Amino acid sequence: MILIISKELLKAIKSGDVRKFYKSTAWRHKRQEILQRDNYECQRCKREGKFSPASIVHHIKHLTDYPELALADDNLISVCAACHNKEHPEKFEKFREQWNSREEPITPERW
Repeated sequence: MILIISKELLKAIKSGDVRKFYKSTAWRHKRQEILQRDNYECQRCKREGKFSPASIVHHIKHLTDYPELALADDNLISVCAACHNKEHPEKFEKFREQWNSREEPITPERW
């Protein structure tokens, strides 16, 4: 089922303000609905015969690429944090680069 997303939220997503979308009432309700639909189980782990509790609802087709599918049930899946990180390795890579580029803290020399 595809819910009609408001023009305001669609515009926010297209302009790169996804934070506004993720804070919206429409998303919070849809997120809860999808978690309940999937019994709060990670659907990726479940396919592998494992059980992991899900706390994240993932857009199968990325939100910024397909904003019109932002609230479409068939584009949303419940996943655990580990599986979500696998879906978005670029986010981890960005964090790792920032971490590695930081300066080492200056520590007092011990006498």
